[in-house]
Amino acid sequence: MANVVVIGSQWGDEGKGKIVDWLSERADVVVRFQGGHNAGHTLVIDGAVYKLSLLPSGIVRPGKKSVIGNGVVVDPWALITEISRLKEQGVDISPDCLTIAENCTLILPLHGELDAIREDAAAKVKSTGPVIGTTRRGIGPAYEDKVARRALRLSDLADDNAIETRVDGLLAHHNPLRQGLGHEPINRDELIAKIKDIAPQILPYMGISWRVLDKARREAKRILFEGAQGIMLDIDHGTYPFVTSSNTISSQAAGGSGMGPGALDYVLGITKAYTTRVGSGPFPTEQDNDIGQHLGEKGHEFGTVTGRSRRCGWFDAVMVRQAMKIGGITGIALTKLDVLDGMKELKVCTGYKLGDEVLDYFPSSPEAQARVEPTYETLEGWDQSTFGARSWADLPATAIKYIRRIEELIETPVALLSTSPERDDTILVRDPFSS
Repeated sequence: MANVVVIGSQWGDEGKGKIVDWLSERADVVVRFQGGHNAGHTLVIDGAVYKLSLLPSGIVRPGKKSVIGNGVVVDPWALITEISRLKEQGVDISPDCLTIAENCTLILPLHGELDAIREDAAAKVKSTGPVIGTTRRGIGPAYEDKVARRALRLSDLADDNAIETRVDGLLAHHNPLRQGLGHEPINRDELIAKIKDIAPQILPYMGISWRVLDKARREAKRILFEGAQGIMLDIDHGTYPFVTSSNTISSQAAGGSGMGPGALDYVLGITKAYTTRVGSGPFPTEQDNDIGQHLGEKGHEFGTVTGRSRRCGWFDAVMVRQAMKIGGITGIALTKLDVLDGMKELKVCTGYKLGDEVLDYFPSSPEAQARVEPTYETLEGWDQSTFGARSWADLPATAIKYIRRIEELIETPVALLSTSPERDDTILVRDPFSS
């Protein structure tokens, strides 16, 4: 049986939560391998709504093993709050069903504060850098400390001396930085006290995640790797600098979990039937008009974590095709097709113009990304509802034509088709776990 990686093929918010939940019912282990609590998944199961930020989607299903891998940056306070909230909803979360990698980097309060300080400074003085539109949750600063080799990691919480040593190293960097930005230094003793207070609550979940996963693989367990954000927010391959702080492509599933690339058998790219984006950055097919407003309202395009409204536009086949290649995507799960119901005509971006040049790819230069103009192909829409469809026979002919044209343009087949937030409203074309 195949192990499956689930990643977003656009700028995130493609509907990964439902698809991961749909797959997690059939998986034995579900792994988060990158990002932090800046991303969110909404699961709807038998009418109950679960909102997740750090915990893998398999956590709401009894009998599944959930793993937070070393590639994730973990805010202990946010995680304990999320665990408590789910427990109140009746979800059993114990160390037997949840393992957090001992070598994952921790997000501390100073990281979120620095995130906000920088964003506010950039908004006031453009020369300090671009306003990225982060969630201000400390993700970027935590990854910075990880790369600079001064981070506090989960295993450090088991040793009071290690906590104090790591905090001293962090403050040697952060306090001068804060003072230079006009803010008070961090109180060392207060920070250490907070860390020591939260440690006993999170340490029971600590484990050697790579060994847990290696054992599962040797026992032929089905492993589902769950990504956050989308490929076009990848720190290397996305619309830099308007990106997240981690690699979001499928290969990160190996490095961010402690498994080799041979463990990744099938890559499922979650792809929305139109395009959305949260925050700043280029968006060639954005419709800042009635069409964009219609897509946003009908698609309920508001962030799970932040509540911010999403920018909306036409499907960008050039960008998605590029994501297919970079992400090594085997098949896509096409989501939110029903949002397009009732639209007389639909447009799909098939290329870009950059001055006198015609491009069949999305350039890496921020200046070029901001200047490209999309060229569109117009397709016929449909009047009938696709909401809740569970077979191809339930779909209008023009909807099927739209799907087939997307497959052609992105050079990747549809494996799953989602027609509502409910997990059972899914048309299976090819089973990723049996591929």
